[in-house]
Amino acid sequence: MAKDVLCEVNTCTYWANENKCNAESIFIAFNNVKQASSSEETDCDTFKKK
Repeated sequence: MAKDVLCEVNTCTYWANENKCNAESIFIAFNNVKQASSSEETDCDTFKKK
C-alpha cells in the first residue's frame, strides 16, 4: 500500500476505509496540458472502477 496516500473516490478498487488508497503505487498523468500548474490539471491513472 502506498504510505499516507488519501483518496475520496470510493468507486475505485483501491479505495479503503478512512479514505486510504491501498494501491501498490500511484501514477498521475497530465490532463490536457503539457505542464501542470494545479491539481485540477492532473488525472490519477491508477483509478480502477470497482
